Amino acid sequence: MSSDNQWSADEDEGQLSRLIRKSRDSPFVPVGVAGFVTVVSYGLYKLKHRQDQKMSIHLIHMRIAAQGFVVGAVTLGVLYSMYKDYIRPRFFDVSKK
Repeated sequence: MSSDNQWSADEDEGQLSRLIRKSRDSPFVPVGVAGFVTVVSYGLYKLKHRQDQKMSIHLIHMRIAAQGFVVGAVTLGVLYSMYKDYIRPRFFDVSKK
């Protein structure tokens, strides 16, 4: 018999605990998602008050702002990860000397 029938604790992990664990691993992903939702919500709110601006132009601006926020959050996450993995151990780890 194979060991495929065995369960692990990871399979029973709930959605909330998985989200919390992944947020600890990469903290800028929830920031990017929150920023995306904020930009889209603001854009939809401002959709009523766009005066004489075309709908397509408004949607393009909203999309670019949302994508820019997500790309910025991912870039900050990568820079933070590089700092945590490479720069901080090099300068602040005295035990390697």
